[in-house]
Amino acid sequence: MAQQEDVFKKLVSHCKEYGFVFPSSEIYDGLGAVYDYGQNGVELKNNIKKYWWDSMTLMNENVVGIDSAIFMHPTIWKASGHVDAFNDPLIDNKDSKKRYRADVLIEEQIAKFEDKINKETEKAAKRFGDAFDEKQFRETNPRVLENQAKIDELHARFAKALNDNDLADLRQIILDYEIVCPVSGTRNWTEVRQFNLMFATEMGSTADGALKVYLRPETAQGIFVNFLNVQKSGRMKIPFGIAQIGKAFRNEIVARQFIFRMREFEQMEMQFFVRPGEELEWFAKWKETRLKWHKALGLGDTKYRYHDHEKLAHYANAATDIEFEMPFGFKEVEGIHSRTDFDLSSHEQYSGKKIQYFDPELNKSYVPYVIETSIGVDRMFLSIMAGSYCEETLEGGDIRVVLKLPPALAPVKLAVLPLVKKDGLPEKAREIMDNLKFNFNCQYDEKDTVGKRYRRQDAIGTPYCVTVDYDSLNDNCVTIRYRDTMEQERVPVAELENIISDKVSMKNLLKQIAKL
Repeated sequence: MAQQEDVFKKLVSHCKEYGFVFPSSEIYDGLGAVYDYGQNGVELKNNIKKYWWDSMTLMNENVVGIDSAIFMHPTIWKASGHVDAFNDPLIDNKDSKKRYRADVLIEEQIAKFEDKINKETEKAAKRFGDAFDEKQFRETNPRVLENQAKIDELHARFAKALNDNDLADLRQIILDYEIVCPVSGTRNWTEVRQFNLMFATEMGSTADGALKVYLRPETAQGIFVNFLNVQKSGRMKIPFGIAQIGKAFRNEIVARQFIFRMREFEQMEMQFFVRPGEELEWFAKWKETRLKWHKALGLGDTKYRYHDHEKLAHYANAATDIEFEMPFGFKEVEGIHSRTDFDLSSHEQYSGKKIQYFDPELNKSYVPYVIETSIGVDRMFLSIMAGSYCEETLEGGDIRVVLKLPPALAPVKLAVLPLVKKDGLPEKAREIMDNLKFNFNCQYDEKDTVGKRYRRQDAIGTPYCVTVDYDSLNDNCVTIRYRDTMEQERVPVAELENIISDKVSMKNLLKQIAKL
């Protein structure tokens, strides 16, 4: 675990050093849990958003996009349940004066038991070698079974306390399992309290006449209140989806783990409207489709898993997370939820407007059911950075830090490097740049040795470098160097566009989803 934490620290400093993510307002000592994306970070982030948007709107004829406002009528948040129910259970340690989410402390305790099982399994695997039967071991080993029983017992009690909103029992679980504060190491806990996560502000000119409005804590409601606008103006037939990418804001008290949990973040959400009764079938389809989208990036299939929810939100009848193995364990990057007709019915009730769909095949009107896919751009960004970050020991003992980013998402696709800064080589390199810059993001670099320049490009994840040398002036060929293998080959300048375009195209990445 300590080793993984070291990797995470390195990743955070790498993000800053190479222009991916900076602490916001840093010259003023920063602002808690708010971050800015640097010159490479914004390119990667935009590419992630494009990959998601195109996979939704190009690959599905019945999915369209919108961009709704951040400020919305305050009654919307009453209808959605956020005013009354958008809370986190918080607990303070009296000695360290630190505040924690009670549910997270308990989840971390479950993870400790899981860790013990994994360690036992790894030890046995080493001992028995090829003859090791992991399934049988997990089902029969006394220590594994003992820890599994603890997990099951804690899970059941935790799920019940969450579902019953029993704050006293959440605290009691923390006491019974002797969970200590990570800072003070003591069990001197306060009561558990609920804390609303919405940011509020005022709209209007005078204090008396100002309207209390909220910064949206999710983008989904903007889709629901526009359901009829989109359906009618686009003549959409059910089933159909509405996709949106946008900022959301949550006053997270326990914001941590870098950009994993922030106060200002970005979401990519799609709400898919279906006939009542068909929602679980569509839920299963979208669950499968979304996992394929993640796996197509090639970061490793074993890094993903489904996690079914212990506690269903008041509006859901099915919910699954897609989790990615971060340096600090498996964590949610995307949620797929069957939200029933809760949202549209609730807005119908609070607005007094009829929000229904007339189904010509059934010859009747109804409030559609909804399947939601919701993914955090920032969490996705972090998962891609974590899944791509490598430290490799080369011949001679040098260490190479390389980001093995999926080429279609890489901030810079091609670096053009003249061997020296004279004799017409920079001019030739510039000519190549000028031809290719319309196709993808290129970078020109002539400072330092070629080896150092390769290292710089490796560190930002550039998949291809081409070196212009003296022979290039005569044979019009360049040396292309591949990031992941470090292999080099001589290719004609005229073929560069085709070679690189094919490898870095979003189109090929989307086709990869269809193959899975």
